[in-house]
Amino acid sequence: MTRNSLSRRTVLGCAALAGVGQALLGGPAIGAARGRIVAEEHWVTKGDVRLYVYRKRMIDEAPATAKPVVFLVHGSSFSGSGGYDLQVPGHPGYSMMDNFAQRGFDVWTMDHEGYGRSTRTGSYSDISSGADDLAAAFALVERVTNVRAPMVYSQSGGALRAGVFAMREPDRIGRLIFDGFSYTGDGAPEIMRRRERIEEYRKSSYRIATVDTFRTIFSRDDPSTFEPAVAEALAAYELKLGNRVPNGTYLDMATKLPLVDPKKLAMPVQLIRAATDGNATDEELLTFFGLLPNKDKQFIFVSGVAHVAVLCTNRQRVFHTIEEFFRYPVGKSAESGTVS
Repeated sequence: MTRNSLSRRTVLGCAALAGVGQALLGGPAIGAARGRIVAEEHWVTKGDVRLYVYRKRMIDEAPATAKPVVFLVHGSSFSGSGGYDLQVPGHPGYSMMDNFAQRGFDVWTMDHEGYGRSTRTGSYSDISSGADDLAAAFALVERVTNVRAPMVYSQSGGALRAGVFAMREPDRIGRLIFDGFSYTGDGAPEIMRRRERIEEYRKSSYRIATVDTFRTIFSRDDPSTFEPAVAEALAAYELKLGNRVPNGTYLDMATKLPLVDPKKLAMPVQLIRAATDGNATDEELLTFFGLLPNKDKQFIFVSGVAHVAVLCTNRQRVFHTIEEFFRYPVGKSAESGTVS
């Protein structure tokens, strides 16, 4: 499938979905017999930068109904299109976008500046730049879906991007999930390693990516939680698009934490904490959680997963947690007014 044209659509056949739906979801195949997943490609601009935005949703044979809109924000080392729609030969069910499209969601992601199919500039593509990218993409999502405040899942450096964007424009996010999030980073093994390399990151706006770079992402915390084929498939996808990864998020995480003030996040928030994740300590995340003002909040510990939990062997545990939060009923006041 090519991903170079504006709003180009690719249809995945019903027969294929019927064959894999139950394995993907651990139960009856949702929509497999009555619909198909449609993929759309879009582009938005941020000044001279072209940003790639990607969408997947189930088209049912029944009359069209509005689906809950979800936006997935990627982290520091690979793109949204690569990480969230990953196809692993011989290992079905790794596309988070397919999983959630089958569950009835309208799923969006993007490649931030310097990643994937978006413009490769000389920019560090730092956290603030990533929040600017989200502003451009969310304007597109609103134009297409008429939804101003989609629900957001964000991972690792993407959680910081989403958090900064949420502070700037709190009315643009309905519910927010942080996974692999770093608050202060104090005592977190991965953040401590990055603090030792600050001068290296400052010397260049990018770092070179190789196959070993992607293997290290999945081996650094607990390699037993991943299938080796995942790193190989992700490397194959990303390296076809380029071998440079911006250093901005790494530098920000080494020098500027905390970047997100929990007191300024008014929307419901869920924090997902993998059993092994060097990007934070339990203590800092529990502190962050305690300061969140909205009482519709969840702190979820998940065993059997590590950093980049949505690509772990036990990813269905994480998918279940995410779906439950996104489908959590909206609260009402005694006067039937919406409160969350």
